[in-house]
This record gives sequence, C-alpha cells and structure tokens, in this order.
Amino acid sequence: MHDLNPQQKEALTYTDNPLLIFAGAGSGKTRVMAHKFSYLNKVRKLPQDSILTVTFTNKAANEMRGRISSLLDRDIGSAWIGTFHSQCGRILRREIKALGYNNNFSIYDDDDQCNLIRHILKEFKIYEALYKGIASRISLLKSSLIGPREFLASGDGFGFDEKLAKVYVRYQDELRRSNALDFDDLIMLSVRLFQSSPKLLEKYQERFSYVLVDEFQDTNYAQYELLKLLAKGHKKICVVGDDDQSIYRFRGANINNILNFERDFPGAKMIKLEQNYRSTQNILDVSGAVILRNNKRKNKKLWTDRGVGEKVHYCWLGTCREEAVHIARMIKDYYLKGAYNYRDFAIFYRVNLQSRALEEALRNEGLPYRVLGGISFYQRKEIKDVVSYMRLALNTGDNVSFRRVVNNPPRGIGASVLGKIENEAKKKSVALFDALKSLLKRDNLAAPAKGRLAEFVRMIEGFSAARYRSAGDMLKNIVEKSGYAETLEEERLRHVDELVSSAEGKDIKSFLDSVALFTNMDEATGGDYISLMTLHNAKGLEFPVVFVNGLEEGVLPYCKAMSSEDEIAEERRLFYVGMTRAKDILWLTGSSKRRLYSKVQEQEPSRFLKDIPRECCRWVEKITGRQTIRLAPVKKKVKPEDTFAFYAAGCRVKHPAWGVGVVRDCYGDGDDRKVMVNFPNFGMKRLAIRFANLEKI
Repeated sequence: MHDLNPQQKEALTYTDNPLLIFAGAGSGKTRVMAHKFSYLNKVRKLPQDSILTVTFTNKAANEMRGRISSLLDRDIGSAWIGTFHSQCGRILRREIKALGYNNNFSIYDDDDQCNLIRHILKEFKIYEALYKGIASRISLLKSSLIGPREFLASGDGFGFDEKLAKVYVRYQDELRRSNALDFDDLIMLSVRLFQSSPKLLEKYQERFSYVLVDEFQDTNYAQYELLKLLAKGHKKICVVGDDDQSIYRFRGANINNILNFERDFPGAKMIKLEQNYRSTQNILDVSGAVILRNNKRKNKKLWTDRGVGEKVHYCWLGTCREEAVHIARMIKDYYLKGAYNYRDFAIFYRVNLQSRALEEALRNEGLPYRVLGGISFYQRKEIKDVVSYMRLALNTGDNVSFRRVVNNPPRGIGASVLGKIENEAKKKSVALFDALKSLLKRDNLAAPAKGRLAEFVRMIEGFSAARYRSAGDMLKNIVEKSGYAETLEEERLRHVDELVSSAEGKDIKSFLDSVALFTNMDEATGGDYISLMTLHNAKGLEFPVVFVNGLEEGVLPYCKAMSSEDEIAEERRLFYVGMTRAKDILWLTGSSKRRLYSKVQEQEPSRFLKDIPRECCRWVEKITGRQTIRLAPVKKKVKPEDTFAFYAAGCRVKHPAWGVGVVRDCYGDGDDRKVMVNFPNFGMKRLAIRFANLEKI
C-alpha cells in the first residue's frame, strides 16, 4: 500500500459492505482495482478464481490481468477477469444447455448481426438500408431485457415498430436455428439463466465470493441486473466509475445505475478519488468548469500535484481546412523542438467525417498518423472469411458463416442453387448445411454443381472431424485445403499468415471467442504515429498533447443531440472525457465554416466554450484576409446604448412565421448579436437579431 494515497487505501481495505468508488479522471482507478484484487487474495485469503472482476474492454482486462499478476508475482490464468461479454460467454459455455442451446454456439459480432438482418430484410422485401437502425434498436431492446415476444406484445402494431417486431422475431429464430448468440444475447441469456434456475444462481453466488466492477457508469440495464443477481446474497461488491465519464447512452448505458447504487445496495459506502495523476491543474480547472454545468452528477473537485502547467489553448479559424493545417503545423513545431515524439500527440473529433481534412493536412506536412476505430484487423474480409470456415466446422448450424464461405473462393455455385438450399432449409426448418446434405441425396441438382457442393461438404466435415493441437494448426489446414489463399493478393495473404501465427498454441474455442469479442476499443495504440480518433474511442487513453477539434454548435454538441437536456449533458461529458485525456498540453479548436454531409455550413462556437474560465486559457485570434475572426465565447455586459435588445435565456419571444418560442441563449454585440430560440413546432433556430423581427412577450 506504500504507493497509494489515503482515499485509495481506504477503498482497498474496505470489504465489509457494498462499496461505490467515484474515481475521477486520471485518479488511478486501475491501480486501485488491481491492488484490491491482490488484497482480497493475499490478506483476505479469497481464492483468485472466486473474485469476479469485470471490465469494459478486452484491452482493460489484459492490462488488469498483467498488473495483478505482477503484484501477486504468479500466474493468474484461472482468475475470472474479463469483459461482461467474455465472462457471460464463459458461464454460458458451461451452462447454456439449461436454456436448450448447444454449448458449441457461435458468437456473432456486429458484422455478422448486420449480415443476418440484411438477409431477413431482403426476404421480407423491406428496404435493406434500414439494417443498421434495426440492429441498433434490437440491441437496445435486448440490453433492456426485452425479447421479441415481449416487444411484440407491447407494440402498437403499426408503422416502423410493426416491421421491427417482425424482423426481431425472425432474427431471434434464425439465431436459435443457427445455434448462435449475438453480443447482447450473452448478457440477456445469462440473466435469463439465473432467473429461471435458482440452483445455478446459487452455485455462481457461492463461486464468486466478491465482485469487482470497472467503468460502472457505462453499465446498461441487463448488465446491472446480472450484477444484482450475483451479489444480492453476500453483497460483497465493489463498483468503480465516474458519472462524469458516462458517454455510451446510445448503446443503452444508464447513468442512473451509478447514481442509484446506494439506493439499490443499502448500507453501501461511498469513497471519492479526487487526486489526479495525469493532467496539469489548468487542464483540470478547464474541464472541471465545463462538467460542473451538468445537473445529474456527484460533485468532485479534481486536483493534482503536477503543477499549474501550460494554459489551455483555444483557436478559432476561418475554415475546417485552415483548422486542420493549423493543428498539423503545431504538431510539427512541437516535434521539431524535440520535446515530444509523434506517439505523444492525439487529435479527437466528434464524427468520423472530420478526419478527412485532418488526414490531408498531416499528409501534406509529411507527418505519420493512424486513424483508430476504423476497420479492425479481425473485421478485414480475408480474416472474416478464414474464421468463418473455422466457425462452420465447429458449428455446422452457423448459417451466416455458411453463406459467407459456400462460394468463397468461387466454386461456380449460382444464385439458383443457393436459392434451392435456402428453400430446402425453410421447408424442413433445418440449418443450411443440413439442407445442402439433404439435397445432395436427391438428383435435382445439376451434376457440376452437385459435385462441387459434395466436395465442399466433405471438406467442412473433414475440418470438423480432424484433431488439432491448436487453433493455429486448424487455420493452417483450412487455408491449405480450401484453396482460399490462392485467390489473395500478397498483402491480404500476409494478414492471413499473421492470423495463423497469432493462433499458435491457443485453444480453438477460446481463440474463436476472443476473435468474436474483439472490438475497435481493443486496438493497440503503440507505434510512433499521431493518433486520430473520435471522442468515444478516446475513453481510457491518455496523451501528453491533445487536440479537440470542431468546437462548434452542431458538431460538439452534435446536431442530433440537441433535442433534450439529457443528450446535451452527455455531449458535455464527451467533451470532458476528451479534455481529460491530456497530460501536459490541451488545444481546443473550431472554425466558422465546415463541410459536413457535402455542404459547407456557417458555424458558431460551441456553447461549452462559454463555461471555460478565461484565466486558464490562451485565446488565439486568427485573421483571414481582411476578416477578423472574433472569439467571444464570453458574454459582455449589455450597455443601454446598444442598438439591438438583449434577450435573456428563458424569456419568450414571438416570430412572424414560427410563432412563440423560448430563448435559450443570446450572444454577441451590436449588429452582430445573435439569439438561439427553441420553437415548439420548428425546433432550435439561430437568428441574427437585426434581421429576425422578434417581439418580446
């Protein structure tokens, strides 16, 4: 405990009742989690496999495992340390037969889920482009523990919900027929398993004598229900999180879980970790001033002994291209001064579209960069294809994998033959692979196609029957026997070789699960290059120098998140997360013109900038040609002699065309004064007062 502060020590040693740790940004929560596990094992004598430790990313789980192993100075291979999905997958591999599934189930990632939904939409003759929206809605329903039958019973039976219910029912039936689970099923079925089988629940309550949860603020309803089921007996649970960093509402995360923990676990103790080990005080003061404006939060005042540090820089430019060029040149200047390497720089943005101008500017300056959160290694086509062969061999009911590989590499099997297989599967209510075997026993397939399909079946059954020492050996055999490698270019073949190497010595089922559960958030950030990523992907990372770009209304906060205070609060938390990734230097930038969705738009500075204390910042004024770009995110006192009236937030006004609205903000001086008005029937409007013809009510 020698390297822990008093609050961290208290969090470590308190084990009698439920414990809620509010860990501010950069306050060493991973250190506390690792030390607490070690304390429970060494001092409290709990076996390492009796401490259920839940993280939100595989990367965080691996880091946690490494730290704990180092503290205990021994291998902890049997410990239950992993993400919600991996822990539930591990439980279901052992117990899912109680729910009527086979334990060799496939796990479908987001891409597999979307492919299956597109197939169903095509079959139902529903507009295929809806697949992403439907996948998102199904995910939110499952994270709320609402199955297809419950949704069907609660729906109004009209419009989009009727289509959604129809697709959801079919989607879940297809998963069942394929003996497959998607990400959300792993949690939902684990909850159902424990709810339907008290004996199994009791078994796992006894197995896990202590529960540790990281990033608790990002749990959804289903995940929290799972935790309550496992901990309700002994109440030996410690959750660590920060309500100010809850940024996954769009995935179903519920900030109320952390805010209501003390209500749900009476007698719970709360400890705040407020000493920050990452950032300078100026960065903490700026980010703290912004997040302070959120209402639903526990108050925290972060401090550091790293010193005041450099002032936060804010720069407003003419166009998004000028903004990108400015960022690239600043990075080059810092680098040439020798203080930082390229890996020390990160550029964050709200939406992926913003990266184009940044990439172009970095290329023009000859700076190395990498965009994180794009297509991950395991989502590459060649990797997905080879892994699909592996999945089909282990679970011949996996229809998504069957469709992917049956004609890959091309075997001359046309759409009519595939249609016959699909029809046979529907008629007999069996998997596609079994339907194909059934068709081969009859003579209604053309001889050439029949021969090729018979060879395909023999090959898959050969992969399935063979005994392999490791996942690497199985992949090697698949690549050689399938003929797939012969169709690949050199670079793609190199990726396949890399996959085979990474699978050497690994258990086949464990390897497949790890591939399925890998997400963009698990990508490595090593290498000497500048990191570009969205603010959502920045969670859990830190960099000496950070640029947050696009500080404009409609970008941050995002235009689609302006309909409610809760959404604005989430956007503010997202901004806060971005700022608190910075260790030494923080730049905030914006531009008065930005191309978004093929249209150049006039932009106003983000409302969040008005919350920043000016004494902590260096406000940079840029001049473009004859036009002075004025940075006035701070309201000036209104003088009586001003030409145009000042409208206070909350006052009501009347517009000739849009009727009565409520003022949300008023800023600027004289002829440049502008007002933001929310009109009930027309939404938020930004108006120049000199032209708006507004009437105060």
